[in-house]
Amino acid sequence: MFKKAVVFLVFTMLAVHAGPAVHDTSAAKVVDRIVAIVNEDIIRLSDLNRELEPVKQRIRASGLTPEQQAEEIYEIRKQLIDDLIDEKLVDQVINELGLRAGESEVDATIERIKASNRMTQEDLQEALSARGISMDEYRSDIRQQVLRNQLINREIKSRIVVTEDDVREYYEANPEKYGLTGKYKLRNIFMLFGDDRYEVRRQMEDVLEALEGGADFAEMAEKHSMAPNAADGGRLGTFALEDLSEHLQPEMAALEPGEYTGIVETELGFQIFLLEDLEAPEEQEMEDARQQIEQQMYEQKVEEKFDEWLRSLRGSAHIRIIL
Repeated sequence: MFKKAVVFLVFTMLAVHAGPAVHDTSAAKVVDRIVAIVNEDIIRLSDLNRELEPVKQRIRASGLTPEQQAEEIYEIRKQLIDDLIDEKLVDQVINELGLRAGESEVDATIERIKASNRMTQEDLQEALSARGISMDEYRSDIRQQVLRNQLINREIKSRIVVTEDDVREYYEANPEKYGLTGKYKLRNIFMLFGDDRYEVRRQMEDVLEALEGGADFAEMAEKHSMAPNAADGGRLGTFALEDLSEHLQPEMAALEPGEYTGIVETELGFQIFLLEDLEAPEEQEMEDARQQIEQQMYEQKVEEKFDEWLRSLRGSAHIRIIL
């Protein structure tokens, strides 16, 4: 959640909030209240609901019983309040230090986000519009993420060193991860959530049913996918397993060439992935894996130090949760 977005600034559209829930304005003025106090700042119910609403939608579409849904929502609500408190604490330190992010830094970050997701400006605007987020709101969220990353660079990352012993110990402890590597040639079919998540899910289920009936994946991608690569039959490219997001790795590892996943829910929409081909794995010596291991260990140490730093902030802060 918040910690990963701050530490790594990787775009899954979590770098922007899920967008304000649509409420009647006059009603919002009546029901809004304070749910937490963090030093001199407050967190309002509307702040919490903005984060919670899209999570509720996913849970209600998950097939859980009403009791299970209520329990899941309750636990996530508690976690979201903690995340919002952490955000306030970090932003307070940003203000104390006088950190600034210029327009050029925001522009550069947005361009990296678009490039890593193979999105045009029109694709990005369409995705934001589907989630009720204006470009000004998006730029504001990105600016805050840039500032938070500046803070992490200053307070955490500059103090971390990965040694030769660290690399060797990690390599020897994870032979299944770094001993052999393969390359996964993938295609995908992608549909944005849009205003009616359930209708989009139904459409994707129709696509999956057609694939199960023998339809050609590339043709279905060209016809139904909303991604920029639809015209190329959904071709994504070739990736090492570790280059894929963590929640996709087990999905891909379970496939044989020619097989496809079920419907995978991501932050922007629903996807189906096809493993078109799997290149034969090659033995990977430690020197070959060094850069990857160093990055993995560096990120792990950053997260650990960030957790410690946040705990120290919480320990010296005045925090009151009002539920």
